[in-house]
Amino acid sequence: MPAAARPWLRLATYNVEWFNALFDDAGRPLDDMQPSARYGITRDRQLTALRKVFSALDADGVMVIEAPDTNGKRSTTRALERFAESAGLRARKAIIGYPSDTEQEIAFLYDPDRLTPRHDPQGDPAPRHGAHGAPRFDTAFRYDLDADGISETIRFSKPPLELAVTCDGHALRLIGVHAKSKAPHGGRDGTESIRIAIENRRKQLAQCLWLRERVVRHLTAGDSLIVLGDLNDGPGLDEYEKLFGHSGVEVVLGLDGPPDLRLFDPHAAMAITQRMGVAPSTARFFIAPQNHWFSALLDFIMISPDLCATAPRWRIWHPHDDPALADDPALWAALLDASDHFPVTLDLAAPLAPPPATPI
Repeated sequence: MPAAARPWLRLATYNVEWFNALFDDAGRPLDDMQPSARYGITRDRQLTALRKVFSALDADGVMVIEAPDTNGKRSTTRALERFAESAGLRARKAIIGYPSDTEQEIAFLYDPDRLTPRHDPQGDPAPRHGAHGAPRFDTAFRYDLDADGISETIRFSKPPLELAVTCDGHALRLIGVHAKSKAPHGGRDGTESIRIAIENRRKQLAQCLWLRERVVRHLTAGDSLIVLGDLNDGPGLDEYEKLFGHSGVEVVLGLDGPPDLRLFDPHAAMAITQRMGVAPSTARFFIAPQNHWFSALLDFIMISPDLCATAPRWRIWHPHDDPALADDPALWAALLDASDHFPVTLDLAAPLAPPPATPI
């Protein structure tokens, strides 16, 4: 993007399907013709597509969901930084928080010339059996999932990434999220699938309630807050929403709270107000038994009220829904090859209020 056309700040969230499978243990991209973990796509084809997409985003910072693994042999930051180098990205440094027990991490890939982030987890560590309120995200949260008067212990399989970020002297709080999937994996019959789906929905909502507690604390403190990532949820996404009253997205947004304690995302707002009409989508999955594609709104960038006054603009880079992408056939095809999710960007055209003056 030419410098004259670049917004003051561009942030993105992007869930990259099977990103981990594209690197060796040393973090080197596997540019070969072996199959990637993404169906029908070779590793070099997916990497080429991802380089094209990340370059087109030209973001100051990208919250990468399902980033490469960190374990005794592998490093998320090393893999992402080698990928960025291979793609010539200005967002070339990476940071993670608490690693997960899965092969998927939450990481922030950023331009060090524009942003200075640090991992800054909030909340007190909870004991093994968990705590109410808003404990630290790598510990446990207690919540009564089934309204039986007994609190269950909830954990994030991928603890949200909490960052304190400065840009041109302005302070931002970022929380990168990958909430639990509601899909009934492991169900052997219809009854068991329903039971697992309801249990997963409860856990997903409990994670969103935990996240909401943290959001309220930040907004009460007057922080400029951005919550971005994959909530595996959206208003009207499944039939169990009626059972629980709200989607997890509505919980995190705080739609029942006062205006100064609400977050805003225009795509979520559209889905909430147009339950029976056209709604945006950020992901596209092929359902083999039905032999058709299914679209869903799963990825969000939610902002605090003060940021709503900075001329924000959101964009879902969906090749079938964004007509501007048709003008770039290579990018159009790359978005389909790169992942089953599409990036979402937030542009802030103006900076925040002037940072406080430095004491003499």
